[in-house]
Amino acid sequence: MSSLVLCKEGLRTVSPDRRVLRLRLKEWIEARRRHHLSHAHVQMARELGLNPAKIGKLDNRDQERWKLPLPAFIEHLYLKRFGKVRPDVIASLEEQARIDEEKAAARRESRRLRRETAQ
Repeated sequence: MSSLVLCKEGLRTVSPDRRVLRLRLKEWIEARRRHHLSHAHVQMARELGLNPAKIGKLDNRDQERWKLPLPAFIEHLYLKRFGKVRPDVIASLEEQARIDEEKAAARRESRRLRRETAQ
């Protein structure tokens, strides 16, 4: 099921899955801006499964001095969980969204070709 969305070019059909993906990426972009995180820190936080809406609770060093700064805390958790300091390949959220969209387009194309050859 798809819906119509107003964009620069006019009305456009967007599936609910894409809308959810864009909303999630927007939340991470906002968290990156609000908490002054780098692309690497955002990627590490996403791989750790942190919630962008609740990341502010972890970034409370001014009031709770015993807490680590948020980037250092994310690095510590990443090292503890994955055994390495940083991800092998670092991609910005925008770049990751483009890569995901290309993969989805390739899957759709291969699915379309399979259906055509089956008929």
